[in-house]
Amino acid sequence: MTYAGQRICCDADSHIMETFDWLKSHADPDIRDRLSGLKLGGAGKMAEKAIAKAIESRKDENHTAELRANIIGGAKGWAAYGAFDKGDRRRALDDLGFKRQLVFSTFAQTQFAGEKDPALRYGGARAHNRAMADFCAGDSRLMGIAVVPLDDPGLARQEVINAAKFGCKAVWLGAAPAGDKSPGHPDLDPVWKAMIEHDLPFMLHVGGGTRVLPKAYENNGLPRPTDWLGGGENLRVKDYMVLSFAPQMFLSAMVFDCVFERFPELRGGVIELGGGWVPQFLRSLDAGQRMFKKSDPQVGTLALKASDYIRRQVKFTPFPGEDIGHMIREAGAELFLFSSDYPHPEGGKDPIRKFEDTLEGISADARERFYYRNFEEMMGLAA
Repeated sequence: MTYAGQRICCDADSHIMETFDWLKSHADPDIRDRLSGLKLGGAGKMAEKAIAKAIESRKDENHTAELRANIIGGAKGWAAYGAFDKGDRRRALDDLGFKRQLVFSTFAQTQFAGEKDPALRYGGARAHNRAMADFCAGDSRLMGIAVVPLDDPGLARQEVINAAKFGCKAVWLGAAPAGDKSPGHPDLDPVWKAMIEHDLPFMLHVGGGTRVLPKAYENNGLPRPTDWLGGGENLRVKDYMVLSFAPQMFLSAMVFDCVFERFPELRGGVIELGGGWVPQFLRSLDAGQRMFKKSDPQVGTLALKASDYIRRQVKFTPFPGEDIGHMIREAGAELFLFSSDYPHPEGGKDPIRKFEDTLEGISADARERFYYRNFEEMMGLAA
């Protein structure tokens, strides 16, 4: 029996745990030696030991059998089965029983995203996207997520095209301005067109652009707390409280700068950024449209109610433990997606049970939407 059992599930959030040579082994020769090493923040030496131990443990058949027997509730991070080996990942997916699974990277963007040299920034993204496609190649259940910086629209468009050619299935964008431009700037229209032409949805995900808390709020005269999972560079409570601000700013620009109006076929997902904020965000969009449609010419041109652009084109993953039943009742069944975050520990040891605990009284149709049909719509797989 798989973890999902008889339930059809499409997993909108999983990860590869990169090893130290993963990115460079897929880089173009002219930048390979210029890319920085994998940056693991506060995890540091502990992570190096974890990677070495995980690689060595793959030789132990008994240990592997134990991991597979407790595929979701057992080891996490590099120690999890299928965390970094693509053959193991296919067998892990057999054990999980998920119909499809989006696969994001974990640390690789630290090797290129902050580079000032466009050759490194975009060349690093190209290496990342080759590596993601390679990890997922040969199994249609695994859907690799590319990374494309938006600050140079011409280079961004080319990397969208490259990502599709490699075999990636969506594009992770920073939930932030595109350099000095709004994501709704017309200069980016060729990027959105390329994503539509190559059937690649955009993804916003915790990480790039989502740390918006001013550092001064951490200067409270008290010892700095560890993150909620005990690592060195993860979320702390004040980060969590403002986690949704970055995607709200990005999506507000996409609505009120008329990107969704111009490109009704563009699809997107907001992943590992929670879902409890979504109902109020939709209400705020509509309130903003009512208040500013006369004073803001762009707002006045919208053909739909502002929230309807989100309903038509964007999906969201709530955190396990959030009340997804309440969200569905309040905002609708068409918006939310199941996710496991495998093999990251944030997904917990039994995400299905946590979601099921809040779904009492929710219709079978709405449950199907949550567990797999909304995913298929987002990814262009729906019949």
